[in-house]
Order: sequence, then structure tokens, then C-alpha cells
Amino acid sequence: MNSAKRTKIFRILAQKIPKPETELNYKSNYELLVAVVLSAQATDVSVNIATNKLFKVANTPEDIVNLGVDNLKQYIKTIGLYNTKAHNVIKLSQQLLDKHGGQVPDDRESLEALPGVGRKTANVILNTAFGQPTIAVDTHIFRVSNRTGIAPGKNVIEVEKKLTRFVAAEFKLNAHHWLILHGRYVCKARNPLCTECAINHLCEYSAKDLQM
Repeated sequence: MNSAKRTKIFRILAQKIPKPETELNYKSNYELLVAVVLSAQATDVSVNIATNKLFKVANTPEDIVNLGVDNLKQYIKTIGLYNTKAHNVIKLSQQLLDKHGGQVPDDRESLEALPGVGRKTANVILNTAFGQPTIAVDTHIFRVSNRTGIAPGKNVIEVEKKLTRFVAAEFKLNAHHWLILHGRYVCKARNPLCTECAINHLCEYSAKDLQM
């Protein structure tokens, strides 16, 4: 796919959703961090249901640490991998208190040093909380990037590097939000809605005509 076609794709996505946002509910950088950590291998809907109750009783690093692992598990037990996630949230909260004054850091190295925070989570925080033009590649973005031809790659790192290199500067800040939403609601894993897709005429998905 050439740069002109990519630019047209992102211009269309930008017109459809001028101000895209994460679908995770949060009111602070810390709440966002916890929500993103909990969202690994879970849906945003399930995370929002859990955090809606959790954040009413504990929404700061100190509150979460004081809540303790066992009590935290009761709030997030409907989310996949909740045992591991509970331990990570407690540990990262304590680390924020010990090393960052209770604040979420705005650099990749510090973020990735937090328990339960990998590259994708760090990218989300840097982008959504701090306005940095990072691109977090999840399953939706990986699928859309490969299927459409925007940035094909064998793994998420390869796709991230290509998106970072190929996406025009004017679209980079919101690129991962647009691609996530497009993958979640239009370019679905099974039965993509090609006939309803605004970028159908630009997409290089070889099987798209079979969907029409």
C-alpha cells in the first residue's frame, strides 16, 4: 500500500470520528493505567463494569494498596486472569508510591518497569494520558493493519514499527484509536462488514469481494 492510499484511509476515518477516545472509563491517569492493565485479554465492557464499582471505593495508589489483594480480587473477579492482575495492580500501585510520588510516570522506561505493564500498555498510557504519538497494537489493530494492507507484519512489534513509520504525522496521535474502533465494529475478526466499510474501496483485503 502506498502513502497516498494510507493518507486517504486515515482522512476518512478521521472524518467519521473526529475525536476518537478509548472506550475504557476513567477520570485520572491512575484509573486509566489500572483499567488498561485489567483490559489485557478482556473486553473494555467487562473492565468498565468492574472498575465502575472498584473506583468508587478505591481509585488512588494508596487506596488500592490499602484495599489489599484479596479485597481487590472481589471487584475484578469477573475479568479474565484476575488473580494475576490483582497482584500486579497492588504491586504497581506500591511502586508508584515508592518511586513516583503516587503519580503515573510519563516515560516508557518507568512505565514498562511497573508490574503488569508491557509495551502495549505503556503506549496506551503515553498516548491517551500524555498526548504522545505512540501506537499501541492490540489484536484489532494487528488484524486491520494486516487485512487492509496498511501495515502488514508477522508480529505486533513489526506492525507497530511500520505504523509509526508509515502513518502521516497529522494522524499519528489518533491512529491507534481509529484502527481499534474500526476493527471492533467494522473490520471484525469474523464476518467483517465490508459492505458497510467506509474504506472498502481503498482496502487491499483479497477476500473482501466475497463479503459483498
